Amino acid sequence: MSPIAAQPYLLTATLRQPERARRYGTRDWERLVWQSRAAELMAQLHLALDAADVLRLAPAEAQRHLNLAAEIAARHASAVQSELRELQEALHLLDVPVLLLKGAAYCVLANPASIGRIFNDIDILVPKLALPGVEQHLTWAGWHPSNTNAYDERYYREWMHEIPPMEHKNRATVLDVHFTILPPTSGIRPNPQDLFDSALQLPGEWSFFRVLAPTDMVIHSACHLFFGEFHKGLRDLYDLHRLLSDFSARAEFWPGLVARAQHLRLGLPLLDALQQCRRLYETQIPDDVIAVLQAQVRSPWPRFMRAWIFEHALRPAHASAFGPSTRLAHWMVFVRSHWLRMPLPLLAYHLAHKALFAQ
Repeated sequence: MSPIAAQPYLLTATLRQPERARRYGTRDWERLVWQSRAAELMAQLHLALDAADVLRLAPAEAQRHLNLAAEIAARHASAVQSELRELQEALHLLDVPVLLLKGAAYCVLANPASIGRIFNDIDILVPKLALPGVEQHLTWAGWHPSNTNAYDERYYREWMHEIPPMEHKNRATVLDVHFTILPPTSGIRPNPQDLFDSALQLPGEWSFFRVLAPTDMVIHSACHLFFGEFHKGLRDLYDLHRLLSDFSARAEFWPGLVARAQHLRLGLPLLDALQQCRRLYETQIPDDVIAVLQAQVRSPWPRFMRAWIFEHALRPAHASAFGPSTRLAHWMVFVRSHWLRMPLPLLAYHLAHKALFAQ
């Protein structure tokens, strides 16, 4: 194995114990910076190193990259808040609940998961029956569907849990409008009304919006990652680590999380998320929570195979962590994600269409 391919866990080990960077040489810093950039965790790394008083020991070029990442993340947070004000203005006349999901929710809550985070889009959840009015008001405010063909329109509106992404004509910001948290074709259909009933009203400036309850926020984040393709796997898992570390300060959180996952029939993605958070970020999770979930859930994928896939796919897309096994794992994750979201006949039809009519 070449020297550059020998540090697949440099980034996660440093995020767990930033003090270890005191021993890093120039090549280690170089790999650490590029791994963090590939994983979209550079600003979070900056925060961890700075808090441990280690950042000042980094080479000047590494400091420059990390400082710039922190500045960009701060601008992203400001831009998200500005975009949410525009969104509120566009939808305030509609008498429908609008839930912020993922990064936007973390941002308005000032949750630790938002600190240093890069925001690629804004995700909202609205009732399905409200979609026509929501789309109309967003269109009037300058958001329009991204370039899609007739097949893509059908794919989103009949088989997925969201409408086609919308992009603002002037600001180029991307908005994902969801009406549930999982594709209906997955066979797991949590009732969206459950999520709205448990949602929390935000105070002050953001009182127009709501956010998922803490247990639902964790479960949704776990579903988003472990029903997906791991494009930003390490970043999304770090979000989960920060959410869990914050919410677990409440005594009722862990029993409530297990009960909620059982009620929504989403114990498997939650178990995967908790196990991988513990493995990569040493998140403090009670053993009995893992044991209860293991007893409750089953997967047709053997445990050793899932462990191998997650171990290899949850690595930064950089040569020091990425190799043939990682590419194979990502292909298997791609297959697994589609298999989880679609029944086999529909999956075969979808993949055949994509293969035959790929642009």
